[in-house]
Amino acid sequence: MSALDLINPTSDLYTKRAPVFPRVVNGRFRRLKWAVMVLCLAVYYITPWLRWDRGPHAPDQAVLIDLAGRRFFMFDIEIWPQEFYYVAGLLIMAGIGLFLVTSAVGRAWCGYACPQTVWTDLFQHVERWIDGDRNAQLKLNAAPWSAAKLARRLSKWSLWLAIAAATGGAWIFYFADAPTLASQFLAGDAPFVAYATVAVLTFTTLSLGGFMREQVCIYMCPWPRIQTAMLDEKSLIVTYRDWRGEPRTQGLKKAAAGPGKAGDCIDCNACVSVCPTGIDIRNGPQLGCINCALCIDACDEVMGKLNRPRGLIDYLNLDDHKKELAGGTATPMMKTLLRPRTLIYAAVWASIGIAMLFTLGGRSRLAIDAAQDRNPIVITMSDGTVRNGWTIKLRNMEGRPRTVELAMTGLPQGRMWTDAMDSHTAGRSARIALAPDATTRLHLYVSAPAGPAGETGFAVVARPLEPAVPGGPPQDAARNLKFVRQ
Repeated sequence: MSALDLINPTSDLYTKRAPVFPRVVNGRFRRLKWAVMVLCLAVYYITPWLRWDRGPHAPDQAVLIDLAGRRFFMFDIEIWPQEFYYVAGLLIMAGIGLFLVTSAVGRAWCGYACPQTVWTDLFQHVERWIDGDRNAQLKLNAAPWSAAKLARRLSKWSLWLAIAAATGGAWIFYFADAPTLASQFLAGDAPFVAYATVAVLTFTTLSLGGFMREQVCIYMCPWPRIQTAMLDEKSLIVTYRDWRGEPRTQGLKKAAAGPGKAGDCIDCNACVSVCPTGIDIRNGPQLGCINCALCIDACDEVMGKLNRPRGLIDYLNLDDHKKELAGGTATPMMKTLLRPRTLIYAAVWASIGIAMLFTLGGRSRLAIDAAQDRNPIVITMSDGTVRNGWTIKLRNMEGRPRTVELAMTGLPQGRMWTDAMDSHTAGRSARIALAPDATTRLHLYVSAPAGPAGETGFAVVARPLEPAVPGGPPQDAARNLKFVRQ
């Protein structure tokens, strides 16, 4: 018999999604979710409007991704394209931080701070405000369409759409001056890409956070499928203490018979009714569990009414679960969290952060690049000397104009001048005026007496003539070059 013969031809291979309407619950983890949600939304929506004075030659938006100017500003930090390794470092820190959180407390990121979770939670609160709590939502969902139901649906969807549009609108303000772009956007004068971005983000926020919800976490997100690489037997995850809850009783009257007659679980389904993904945590670890711990709040509330110990559902690791089954006690939480694996993750994460801060504090705000002329490389002058040429780029990464002295070191008989100078005024140095927060491009010529064919090394050094900031990073910038004779 083949495997196909075992399939019932009358059954459906795919089940239609059952809408999830989680019940509101009060407790420490719900309050924590409230705090994280408010913090995340406040940071996202408010940050583009914060101002930061960088002087007259730089934008005053605190956080700005200036694509046109190829610059990234974050308060007092300015990142140029050639310093993109700082952004890469932040991304690496984010990845290692996610590994650290997962190895310590499972999918806590998913349950509290993931954008999908934050916006879904916000949409669900709007839904409760309009449709009522779980029972009212279930009743309304099952009711036939009527004028009252249509009015509620339109009201809810309109608020969802407003939130989604505000989400897309906030995103574009990170890429341009927020007040200016806002006035242009409302007047219809903003670039097309701004309207397109808002439209796409509005659609994705509304569809993913408002309608798809838990399906994103269960079916679309790759993290549940790879998180096991970061989990071990000591990772804290939301766990049902089956040894204590089973066998279950049905209702409060049977539970009142006292401990020892049955397990503490009264099969009230409170843990299921508050779950934002609609799973039953009593069935063990599942792909849909995002470790939000709302089921802990719901179960603790029931246990309190029954005068039973709280913690029937709790953050617990596999090792401690086995110990409790054998009659032992769980390991203290701090000892569980501060174990070699999490400490290594924390050490690597902190090391990268410290290294980035150290390099940020010590980086020069003046840089020089050079590209030698290739056609031709060597030119013989009328007086018999040999000339080479380079395209020089001087980057002034400060928000003030500066004057630098571009000087030669090495090549003792060499002379230099720029395309803004006369070759008769050539010497060992030249003064260059640099615009604030900009790259100055110039052509540099170097001549030296003729000699044997080959390459002679020397360097050009840019030294600012303005006094350096006391205690600031080094200001000089140098580039090693090769003078070619043929």
